[in-house]
Amino acid sequence: MLDGHDLSPLVRRWSTHSELTADDRDAILDLPFTRKSFGKDAYIVREGEKATECTLLLKGFAYRQKLVRDGARQIISIHIPSEFVDLQNGILGVADHNVQSVSRCEMALVPQSAIVDLMTSRQAIRQAVWIDTLIDASIFREWVVNVGRRDSRARLAHLLCELALRLEWLGADKGGRFDFPLTQEQLADATGLTAVHTNRTLQSLRRDGLIQLTSGNLQVLDWDELREVGDFDELYLHHQI
Repeated sequence: MLDGHDLSPLVRRWSTHSELTADDRDAILDLPFTRKSFGKDAYIVREGEKATECTLLLKGFAYRQKLVRDGARQIISIHIPSEFVDLQNGILGVADHNVQSVSRCEMALVPQSAIVDLMTSRQAIRQAVWIDTLIDASIFREWVVNVGRRDSRARLAHLLCELALRLEWLGADKGGRFDFPLTQEQLADATGLTAVHTNRTLQSLRRDGLIQLTSGNLQVLDWDELREVGDFDELYLHHQI
């Protein structure tokens, strides 16, 4: 049964990427997995480790990050429930970046071999996985543009637009508000800004009536203006595929 199954959000996600048959959906639900909890700021995947599992986020937020020699961190993507945080490891075999939890997370750890077998035996699922990784790459490209070519106000506005839209598509809207446990430091590391600059920029977005961001909640008050400020076009999210 789809409803109530830990992997049902994955079925719904991949069904938007490919025409899955009833047998395809059942095969996804039959994937072996181990459910595991991670506390706040825990390492879920470590760079350089051999990958034996692919990790599906069931509850909470997580992010991928890279560290440079002096210890500075660049967050390279943020993940919400129903998303794999390391799907590429099913093929590449070695983690080339870290994954950490933002808040307490629930994960489904699926054996790498089971993902590969599923892709090999079922064409529609193989297409869905391929599209999932291509969308990841599209988001990475947009993040490069965001950090490299937009000013601080546009960077933060663009990131908030993206996350609000992805959470809305997930059905995580709570009366116009979204759970948003990211700290200002994490937003800074995702946009290449200092924590102080991030704080000032968020204050300006609040002051102009574009957002409300308090106590772990985000509310977009003026969507059209936030999109304009952030130079935001959701084409790169490929939601209709």
